[in-house]
Amino acid sequence: MELTEHQLEHYRRNILLTEIGAPGQKKLLASKVLVIGAGGLGSPNILYLAAAGIGTIGIADFDVLDWSNLQRQVIHSSANIGKSKAQAAAARVKELNPEVKVIVHQEKLTKDNLPSIIQDYDFILDCTDNFDSKFMINDACVTAEKPFCHAGVHRFQGQVMTYVPGQGPCYRCIFEDVPPASEVIQASQVGVIGTICGVIGAIQAMEAIKYIVGIGNLLTGKLYTMDILTMHSHIVNLPKQQPLCPICKQTKH
Repeated sequence: MELTEHQLEHYRRNILLTEIGAPGQKKLLASKVLVIGAGGLGSPNILYLAAAGIGTIGIADFDVLDWSNLQRQVIHSSANIGKSKAQAAAARVKELNPEVKVIVHQEKLTKDNLPSIIQDYDFILDCTDNFDSKFMINDACVTAEKPFCHAGVHRFQGQVMTYVPGQGPCYRCIFEDVPPASEVIQASQVGVIGTICGVIGAIQAMEAIKYIVGIGNLLTGKLYTMDILTMHSHIVNLPKQQPLCPICKQTKH
């Protein structure tokens, strides 16, 4: 496909980057990315992916917006209190970039429906806020050999890792299993600063862009951590793919 005059102007600053150029922009426009969770992490992901020109963005979220969300979920507005987060986020994408196709998945994701949902996407972004969902997303993506990027935030801290089939450990290789409920402290109990969601979510969006265009170094086999209060950040080299991982061992990689 050839870029239109409008697209050449719209994405000019992407195209000026030699690492992206017109060929990279075409890849972005032809790509499909699924964002699971339209909250604190999903907000910057969705906004930056739409601005970058991702051709199709899937938004999966079955929750409705409440006042406590607005402290960090910047894609939303007070006018949408009580409304579907996924639908509200989709409307915001259309305001930002009308040529992006948006697919809304406004149902609760389960181990039964998730495999069919992810099958048409090139890259998946885990922007959820609970361990059950994170392990479920990992298992579905690894089994389907779909690349995805995990992120989590807590208080002033955040972390990111990317899984690409055959290039490193999966989430379950590292964290093994859902921790007992007694060991889990929710953000609703201890708080989370909204800006860490913005920083970590933007890093996730960049992982998707790098993967699609084929540039830079992905966080495969690595865990990026950041404390925004102290501005300390680290990249931790993760152990290799675990041969006894119950999910990885089922794949050919």
